Amino acid sequence: MPSPTRSTPAYRAVARVVRPAMRAMTRTDWRGAEHLPASGGFIAAANHVTNIDPLTFAHYLWDHGYAPKILAKASLFDVPVLGGVLRATGQIPVARGTAAAGDSLAAAERAVAAGDCVAVFPEGTLTRDPDLWPMLAKTGVARLALATGAPVVPVAQWGAQELLGWYSKRLRPVPRKLVTVVAGPPVDLADLEGRPADTAALREATARIMRAITVQLEGIRGATAPAEPFDMRRRGAAGAGTDAGTGPGA
Repeated sequence: MPSPTRSTPAYRAVARVVRPAMRAMTRTDWRGAEHLPASGGFIAAANHVTNIDPLTFAHYLWDHGYAPKILAKASLFDVPVLGGVLRATGQIPVARGTAAAGDSLAAAERAVAAGDCVAVFPEGTLTRDPDLWPMLAKTGVARLALATGAPVVPVAQWGAQELLGWYSKRLRPVPRKLVTVVAGPPVDLADLEGRPADTAALREATARIMRAITVQLEGIRGATAPAEPFDMRRRGAAGAGTDAGTGPGA
């Protein structure tokens, strides 16, 4: 398969290592590629269940011709080896809760304008929902979408948690795990574009994006998500351990 057109030599070198490793550990069910834009920058927004999600998300996008730039927790860029890989492949650091958080949004806007796929986990962290449904998200993805006017493609992924459990650090590569990733139609935000990105608009855009992701996930799981998404600000952060902290902050 040809490399994505906007990839770099460093990105291709990493892909030559990571993709065979992922294929050795997973069986893939990729769907919905017809919803990915044929040209121009766009935002791919996905649910977040396990710390290996960024690899399965990137694997899906790469296999369909995109070299994604993923918004990731800034501290990961300080981890030996991993940080070098993230920088070499053009991933975007997110300094959550700091004045530098705006720099992440600006970098993501530039990437979209340049024609890149910017990959985002809107929840900003692993879901705390006990049944692993998407939880209430932060508004960073809405800010990016309304600032750029770029298409937002909702992506649901499921199965990677069998390879690396929720908040686990132990890989379970045998037997190979089935990982399903499905992209849905771009989210309609046309009525929100061109108006001030106030709190109401940001919350509405975020809710639409998360609902679209959840609909795709319901299709994969054959189940119905809760009517109200889990809100960890009200109910506390269930679960233990730390996570990769991917995704934009509020």
